[in-house]
Amino acid sequence: MSEERFGEFVLVRRHGDGHVAELALDRPKAMNAVSTEMARSISGACAALGADRDVRVVVVTSTHERAFCVGADLKERNSFSDADLVRQRPVARGAYTGVLELPVPTVAAVHGFALGGGFELALSCDVIVADPTAVVGLPEVSVGVIPGGGGTQLLPRRVGAARAAELIFTARRVEALEARELGLVDVLVEEGRDREEALALGARMAGNSPVGLRAAKKALRLGFGMDLRAGLEVEDAAWRSVAFSGDRAEGVAAFNEKRKPQWPGE
Repeated sequence: MSEERFGEFVLVRRHGDGHVAELALDRPKAMNAVSTEMARSISGACAALGADRDVRVVVVTSTHERAFCVGADLKERNSFSDADLVRQRPVARGAYTGVLELPVPTVAAVHGFALGGGFELALSCDVIVADPTAVVGLPEVSVGVIPGGGGTQLLPRRVGAARAAELIFTARRVEALEARELGLVDVLVEEGRDREEALALGARMAGNSPVGLRAAKKALRLGFGMDLRAGLEVEDAAWRSVAFSGDRAEGVAAFNEKRKPQWPGE
């Protein structure tokens, strides 16, 4: 396993053959509250991972034992002038869009608090794995703002408009079992195993064609929300982008030869 640090608060670990990258939120003294500096680091790490063709899956984790991420750094925000807040907005937004726009599958490993921007980082991932200590929610209206890291758009896509409205308007926190029942998280695992299980899920995904994974994610993301006819055209374009690839040829050959594929990744 290799490690690379992006700024002070983000650690990227490459597991095994490097196809699974772990983006670890590492600001334990502040329960991973997202400061301006940390937002820049998340964005920078995502840009590097997205451009790395060896990376097939990204797993977002936390080094803090009691929290995934508690959202925006409100202590920092309390010192901001209006002009400071305006200047920080694109930096903060870049952290969330950085995760959301990763071209490979993404898995969040959530334990403890995942609130506000912390939950939005998880929502920006394709799959959320959580343990029983997880507490999630979008409490922004309780401090006079709204979810600004994608929450008003990502949450209704998961749970429907009415349920998202109830959760956002009440600002309530949801514990793990109810979160699983409502679809706020996808996989509930034994306490303390969220990271391990998320990395295992990532490794299972990474065993598949890197060309196929990127194309499938693109089709899923672009097609969602379109009418069926338009969505099928998105799917067809993605299919055409992989149909004549080296990965497809290798996949078919490996299947017929009853062996594990050796993906060329092109």
